[in-house]
Order: sequence, then structure tokens, then C-alpha cells
Amino acid sequence: MTIDDFNFEDKKALIRVDFNVPLNDAFEVTDTNRIEAAKPTIIKILEDGGSAILMSHLGRPKGKANPDMSLSHIVDTVSEIIGVQVKFVPECVGPQVAEAVEQLQSGEILLLENLRFHAEEEAGDAAFAQQLAQWGDIYVNDAFGTAHRPHASTTIVASHFPGRKCFGYLLAREIDAIQTVMETGEKPVTAILGGAKVSSKITIIENILDKIDHLIIGGGMTYTFVKAQGGTVGDSICEPDKTDLALSILEQARAKGVQVHLPTDVVAADAFDNEAQTRIMPANAIEDGWQGLDAGPQTLEAFKAVILQSRTILWNGPVGVFEMPSFAKGTIAVGNCVAEATSLGAFSLVGGGDSVAAVKQFGFEDKVSYVSTGGGAMLESLEGRTLPGIAAIQEG
Repeated sequence: MTIDDFNFEDKKALIRVDFNVPLNDAFEVTDTNRIEAAKPTIIKILEDGGSAILMSHLGRPKGKANPDMSLSHIVDTVSEIIGVQVKFVPECVGPQVAEAVEQLQSGEILLLENLRFHAEEEAGDAAFAQQLAQWGDIYVNDAFGTAHRPHASTTIVASHFPGRKCFGYLLAREIDAIQTVMETGEKPVTAILGGAKVSSKITIIENILDKIDHLIIGGGMTYTFVKAQGGTVGDSICEPDKTDLALSILEQARAKGVQVHLPTDVVAADAFDNEAQTRIMPANAIEDGWQGLDAGPQTLEAFKAVILQSRTILWNGPVGVFEMPSFAKGTIAVGNCVAEATSLGAFSLVGGGDSVAAVKQFGFEDKVSYVSTGGGAMLESLEGRTLPGIAAIQEG
């Protein structure tokens, strides 16, 4: 069930949003993306003639009230983005909330205080979920970033709304984007996996091998694969104890007809420093005292050829140390390729913290099909896990 299956006229919608946004020292919101992402869901409810009760967490207060992590800091920003003055109550359960909810009129928005000021939220406490449930007529989950957590507000509360619960627009889009990559996407399907460690991506790789035609591997993971195949990696980041795992992945890919594309040359540096000396070296012959920090030009040409003939693309993880300008060229080049493939009609999904950060930093956000808002939740989806927050809505 999605939000379009309901008319919210004269109804109070209890919405789990993900307003876990970064604040600066003056408690100003420095990245409003998550608030903007929730706007269409909130506006739909208000335009139907309903009211919206928003609940979210902010930071990690560990079950104790912490004024630095109060959602009161974001009220003005949320009001400005939604275009409606948001009311705030400095609690999420109890008589003060009951009174604020009672007085809420159609077309109005009420933001509750940080859910994680109560330890019961992260514990998935049934009694706490029941207290939250009484605030709404319909439950809407629009917080993909926390859908992998069996918390009171994301999962347990849904059981109190049989036939009266649904996904918001953001969560529905996230589910659709992952399904496109994993199930319904047009072939050829290409996964671009970067990042530092094979060990952190192994479950994803094993789960997607049945779904993809090409696997591009970049970033620090490269050097574990290179070492596994007998190459020398100098001082590059490497997991020597995972070389057997890397060989196993290559063998599984071969057996399933998946073409694996590893870097053939890299930008090597004599120190992990933006100002370090650099040289282009073969990926499998990096000299002692040098470390691979970005994909080389030959590699990027090969990656480009694969990406441009793809019809469905998953990108998770940068292919170099993009935080340093000297080693960002590879990630920028991959971003350009994904953007070009998208403009030619491919579907592209970018997800996972570092790749999302790179896409935003280098201006590719509007040039790909979808940028996921949930790092951990998306990764668990790609690993083939059922997310409890999603299952709770689907269970009717």
C-alpha cells in the first residue's frame, strides 16, 4: 500500500520521517536533502485535507534527553521547506503530546521531539509503540534510512494500524529503485562496487551475481583481488586474509557468466597525501613504497566502454580516494559515464554513503536516475535481506 491508496481528509497521519540531518555549531541544518525528500508525502496529506504528525530521531542520544539533539532546532527549516509553519511539542509521548494532537487541525503539521530520547525506541518496546500509535488514524512510513531497524516507530508501531498503513512517496521510490536493479531492470545490468574492503561487500556481491552481467571493481578492494591473482600491490590497502574470498568471487562470477572488470592501471602515490608524488603503474605491479589511490586512464577507458553499453547500473562506492582532489579523477570519470549512460536511457541507482557523498560533491545528483537516502538500509536490501520497516507495512 502506498500513500496514493488513501484519502487523508479529516485524518491525522502519523508519519515516520528521517530528519536525522547534520547541524553545525549554531544548530543550523547544513544539509536539507532528507527534509526535502519527505515534502511530497507531507504535502499530499495536507492537500487531501488531513494533518501530519511527524516523528523522527536525531543523532545518537542513547536513550537520554540531550538538548543538542532536540528536533526543536530544525522546526524553522522544516517550516520553510514545507511552506507551512510547523508546530513542535517537546515530547513524543505523554499528556503534552495528547493535548497538541487533540488541538491539531486539518492542514497543520506537528513535529514530535526526538524519539531516541526514550531508550524504548531503539529497543522496539511494544508499550512505547502503542503510545505512539494513538496519535494517528493512518501510519505512513517514509523513512528508508531507518527501515532496516526493528525500532518502535519504524516497525512495531505498524502492527497497530491493520489496513491503515502505507509507504510514503520516498520509501516507495527507494523500493522501486532497488527492485529495478535486482529484478526488473533491462539488461545488461552492471554493478560498480568500490570502497576499501572486500569483506564489507562480500554479501552484496554474492547476492547480486545472479542478477548482473558486469561487475566493475574499484577502490581499495582492487588490491585484494590483485594480490589474490599473484600481483604485487606495494603499500596499497589490502586484506591479505581475504585473497581466497576474492578468488572465490571470481570463480563464482565465471560460473554465472558475469564479466568482472578490475583496474589494469592505477594512479599510485608515494604517500597517502594529496601533495604526494604520483605515477601511473600497472595495477598488478605496484612498487614498494607506493600505493594505489585512484583508477588509471587505461582502466577508466575500459570502465567507460562497459558502463555506456549498460541499461541498468548500480553504483556503490568510489573508485579512488575522492576526498583528495589528486585522486578524485577516477570517481569523477565514473560519475560522468553513469550520467551519460543515464542520458542514453539507462536506469542508474547510486547508494551507500561514500558514493552518495561523491555524487553530491561533484554535481551528478540530477544526472542519475535515483540517489538512495539510506546507506545501511540500501546495503541490506542489496544483500537480499527483508527490511523490518518494509515488511511491517507489507504484512497488511
